[in-house]
Amino acid sequence: MNATKNVNDLCEEHRITFKQLAEKAGIDEQRVLAIVLGRWTPSPGERDRVAAAFGLTREQITWGHKTPIQHIYGSGPG
Repeated sequence: MNATKNVNDLCEEHRITFKQLAEKAGIDEQRVLAIVLGRWTPSPGERDRVAAAFGLTREQITWGHKTPIQHIYGSGPG
């Protein structure tokens, strides 16, 4: 079984920009940029559209935030 890749890795592998991906997937550029940067976890529908742009299924892509949320929000350590 092949290891899954994130959207950023797929963009690099397919040599497309986030703007090109946004156009192919029919999703707003800023949303796609957030997905590529790992700052936004897309909805199931968005996952399907992004995956289809690469000729994949959503299960073949790693989704999610790159930075744990607890490090972004809250009052911080101690």
